[in-house]
Amino acid sequence: MIATLFLLLAVQDPWPVLDRASASFDTVRTLQADFTQIIDNPMLGDPDTTRGKLYQQKPNSFAMRFSEPKNDRIVADGRYLWLYTPSSTPGQAIRSAIPATGNTGPNLIGQFVERPREHYEARYVRADSNAAGGGGGAFDVVALTPRDREAPYTAATLWITRKDGLARRIEIVETSGQTRTIMLRNVVVNQPISSREFRFSPPAGTQVVDQ
Repeated sequence: MIATLFLLLAVQDPWPVLDRASASFDTVRTLQADFTQIIDNPMLGDPDTTRGKLYQQKPNSFAMRFSEPKNDRIVADGRYLWLYTPSSTPGQAIRSAIPATGNTGPNLIGQFVERPREHYEARYVRADSNAAGGGGGAFDVVALTPRDREAPYTAATLWITRKDGLARRIEIVETSGQTRTIMLRNVVVNQPISSREFRFSPPAGTQVVDQ
């Protein structure tokens, strides 16, 4: 009974979970996965669900290739972050410089688990047996609040699998008030990714808007 109580208290401390997640992500050089993204904005009605393939290559190459809606892309080519969404804004691509420093670069998982003690206040939420679409298994759910008041989000919740220490679901409350949930399935790490996934050339006639 006493041993069980001590174990429960230890599990309720979020930092061992986040430290393990940080150490696990430190070994990842490439990551690819199927994703489902749900954006819930109370001002816009029903949640918007999209799907596709996600690619990550350290230090700053990232891509989301959407299958629903088809042809939408988000690409970080190492220098610029491109947002190309012909499903909603045809004929336009948004280009922004990738920050050289800071915690807002194109690193979906890393921005939450790289040096988390420096960047966040943390709270252990619960143990979970399913990341609600992000794959089965045993998870620890941890809530984060950024210490940086300039962060583009006010809170984040991670579902971190006990199997390998990687996040399979991330819920982000953005400063706009909308909630963005990303769930990852069929995660593969440290396998080669074609360089073409991290290249983007605007189609002919596309207006490039710099931000």
